[in-house]
Amino acid sequence: MNFRHRSYQHELLDRPDIPFEDIKRNMQELNFINTWLGGHAITITGVEALVNKNGPVTICEIGCGGGDNLAAIQKWCEKRNIKAAFIGIDINPHCIDVAANRQLNNTQLIASDYKEVQLEMQPDIIFSSLFCHHFSDREMVKILQWMKTNARLGFFINDLHRHRLAYYSIKVLTALFSNSYLVKHDAPLSVARGFTKDEWLQFFNIAGISNFSIEWKWAFRWLIVFRNTEAGSSKPEV
Repeated sequence: MNFRHRSYQHELLDRPDIPFEDIKRNMQELNFINTWLGGHAITITGVEALVNKNGPVTICEIGCGGGDNLAAIQKWCEKRNIKAAFIGIDINPHCIDVAANRQLNNTQLIASDYKEVQLEMQPDIIFSSLFCHHFSDREMVKILQWMKTNARLGFFINDLHRHRLAYYSIKVLTALFSNSYLVKHDAPLSVARGFTKDEWLQFFNIAGISNFSIEWKWAFRWLIVFRNTEAGSSKPEV
């Protein structure tokens, strides 16, 4: 495989005919991977970079899946007495049902394409985790512009770094330990569909967005944080 260029092969998870029980198993294993390979920790770092710890905050995730990221952030906020409200958006209503069964506090869950959601109030922070690599380059630019337009304080992205070592490592690990054919197929492919730092810089340049940072994180992730320097200091109560 040539890792100089991104793969445009579609993941099985993006097909409409996959049974939901298989999707649910996939989400459970991804939550395990995120927990033990530091994915949730990277998401928390993104929140910490933008959150106002002295006031209430609204945090919105696009492509929220079964809500495991929102649950991790909520636990982090509760430990620090940060008053927070949450919004989870996912195009798959079954994923929203799984998130609803988590009984997350002060959380609005929306089954919709993120682009079609009319938010009643502008969230302080919008983020995505393992979401962006599902889209084309042109769609990626539109996602960045939507996040910038709709986030009051800023947005962050936690996604995969396309790299040979990451690809073959996750291929071996999932072949040995996964019980999900979706994870075995899609996890390596997700890496092949991921972006390099230069590609991210190009997307942000095309989108006309500055005031962002990009950091490499273990294990082969990018954490990208955009800060809205024009955001006001006042904020309605959550």
